[in-house]
Amino acid sequence: MTKVYFYGFFALIATSVNLLTQWPVFRMFDGEWVLYAALMAGTMTGLLTKYVLDKRWIFNYRASSRMDDLSCFGLYTLMGVFTTIIFWGTEMGFYYAFDFSGSQYVGGALGLMVGYTAKYMLDKKYVFREIK
Repeated sequence: MTKVYFYGFFALIATSVNLLTQWPVFRMFDGEWVLYAALMAGTMTGLLTKYVLDKRWIFNYRASSRMDDLSCFGLYTLMGVFTTIIFWGTEMGFYYAFDFSGSQYVGGALGLMVGYTAKYMLDKKYVFREIK
């Protein structure tokens, strides 16, 4: 049960990093492309943060080489593609559907919550599986 709490806490950290990365993009720029730029910037910082935390503290994975770590990160990122679709879709849906300032952050937080739950299951099964 402790692992569940840590995973939730790390998801909250990565979500915060993601959304805090998006915030200055929305504040400094304007235009139709700003949502997509903010999503990309936040996704990158959140992905890196979550990978480092999950690898060490959730799955206790120790790479045997740089190539092994790079391969693991590649699989981690690939599993993240599916969950990113959930996250981006929810954030964009809130951004376009609701007419209040910050609606994209509400959608982003909800999308990340659902996405991280799915990501844990994918990572456990395909990325950080025990070698037998």
